[in-house]
Amino acid sequence: MKKEHILIIRFSAIGDVAMAVPVVYSLAMTYPDVRITVLSKAFARPLFEDLAPNVNFMEADIKHEYHGVRGLNTLYRRLTAKNFTAIADFHNVLRSDYLRLRFRFGRYRVEHINKHRKGRKQLTTLNNKRLVQLPTSFQNYADVLAKLGYPIEIKFTSLFHGEGGNLNLLPAAVGPKNIGEQWIGFAPFAAHESKMYPLAEMKRVIDITLQNYPKARLFFFGRGKQEEETFGKWCSESERCLYVGKHLESLHQELILMSHLDVMVSMDSANMHLASLCNTPVVSVWGATHPYAGFLGWGQSKELVVQTELPCRPCSIYGNKPCARGDFACMRSISPEQVAEKIDFVLRKR
Repeated sequence: MKKEHILIIRFSAIGDVAMAVPVVYSLAMTYPDVRITVLSKAFARPLFEDLAPNVNFMEADIKHEYHGVRGLNTLYRRLTAKNFTAIADFHNVLRSDYLRLRFRFGRYRVEHINKHRKGRKQLTTLNNKRLVQLPTSFQNYADVLAKLGYPIEIKFTSLFHGEGGNLNLLPAAVGPKNIGEQWIGFAPFAAHESKMYPLAEMKRVIDITLQNYPKARLFFFGRGKQEEETFGKWCSESERCLYVGKHLESLHQELILMSHLDVMVSMDSANMHLASLCNTPVVSVWGATHPYAGFLGWGQSKELVVQTELPCRPCSIYGNKPCARGDFACMRSISPEQVAEKIDFVLRKR
């Protein structure tokens, strides 16, 4: 009899993959004798490679090495050599659909995620909107496993045990965390404009924070040309600010730093999810999207969500649609003081 071996497929952006971590961990803890392999893009390796003894990671370059039908057939043949007994498709897009079809023909047990497309449409329509909480991504992933015969209760705290990751693995520019210091992360960028709080307003949040907390150190997360230019300017105005991308080389290092933050300020973006995996409170700012779509970070309190209720919100699940009003009122109506108050709320409790 084959040893039970589950393949979990989830490509997509890092935030979506990060949301699979609490579910995969809970699966591994509930069924320690079951082998688990996560198939994803290379960037996700640090999230899974040390997650549990029975969890393995397998990367697939679907844009190059396994591009197109021919590439997917090659990937399928490589996967069949791993002797899987069940396939969990956490993605449900054309590429994973094709792999799932091949596995079905091979008489594997196969299940896929329910994206609740009808509920999402009702949530984002401008007319007859139904503003109700949809199942979270975590629950959707767990439902796939339950259909395969592996029900779980999702229990996860952090990628790191105890006091967080080892700060000695970070460059000297980060340094030790001194007694009485507050370490605050800021991740103001997102993939889409409708998910970004205006940078001028975010700079005001930063100024308020520096004024309110004279011992605070601020760390700016995000990589890219615009991030480098913006953060470089902000850091030049205060020696208490550090651009993470200039000093840290890997995602693993960023996760270590996140695990020592007292609070992270983020958009509905990947950094919200990464900080959540480090058991760090996140003040999340939402515009075109909405937590009701099921993408709030793992373990995050709705008390820390900053948003404005408008009849048109949410207008998008992923934030990739143009503003129906044309003025981004969902973001522009949020004052810097509102965001700063949430930061205060977290720091007063720690």
